[in-house]
Amino acid sequence: MLLSMKDIHGGVVLITGGASGIGRIMALDFARRGARVTVWDLDAAALSELETEAAASGLALTGVVCDVSDRAAVYRRARALEKNPGPPDILINNAGVVSGKTLLETPDEKIEQTMAVNVFPLFWTVKAFLPSMLERGRGHIVTIASAAGLIGVRGLADYSVSKFAAIGFDESLRMELRRVKSAVKTTVVCPFFIDTGMFRGVKTRFPLLLPILKSGDAAARIVRAVLKNKKRLIMPRFVHAVLWLRILPLGILDAVADFFGINHSMDAFTGRTAN
Repeated sequence: MLLSMKDIHGGVVLITGGASGIGRIMALDFARRGARVTVWDLDAAALSELETEAAASGLALTGVVCDVSDRAAVYRRARALEKNPGPPDILINNAGVVSGKTLLETPDEKIEQTMAVNVFPLFWTVKAFLPSMLERGRGHIVTIASAAGLIGVRGLADYSVSKFAAIGFDESLRMELRRVKSAVKTTVVCPFFIDTGMFRGVKTRFPLLLPILKSGDAAARIVRAVLKNKKRLIMPRFVHAVLWLRILPLGILDAVADFFGINHSMDAFTGRTAN
């Protein structure tokens, strides 16, 4: 079905973790479309650079330092945002971290950080902004999950758990909104690895079927999916196969994952620590 693009000119967009990677690209894209964009991130320097770039092009973009793992900080920033520029029409939960180690190699504090950044802010931001969306009868909540939330990956135990949780969060929220017949939309995004610093060093055995996604292309597809009110975006298309493979006996699922190199993809991972 061909979906029309909605107009967001003058609307308010909030992106968490948007000072770098696909969040940064999405922020500029939404701003170029006439939206008033606010970006929350911990990196003050990156936020300043983003604001400068946006201002040079006359775009309405504001960077705000916010630790989304801090519930009180999220609620405080949310109150300020609702006063100026106003309650968000689109909320994109994009902030995320990855440790990239096997379970026994991952320190406890890293596991706690993964949950604190990748999972809990979904609850804090939605609880902060959903009431206003329901009252206004419009809004859109976007959850950036991962293909690692569809199948567990060796070396990504904590990350996979957090993204399985993100997918479950989106699904549960969607069901709650259906129950009350709300016009508020949701979109969950499940990409394969993206060529940002976050996943530097990851490999793919079959790049034609499972390519490492280009950040610009991935961000553009996410923006289009949101503007078309798509409920789910899985990238690339081959990842859809995972949904069907999960009905197979686990031994076959594991063998298929091995064949396609999924469980070797993190063998050369370095991540942003290599910067």
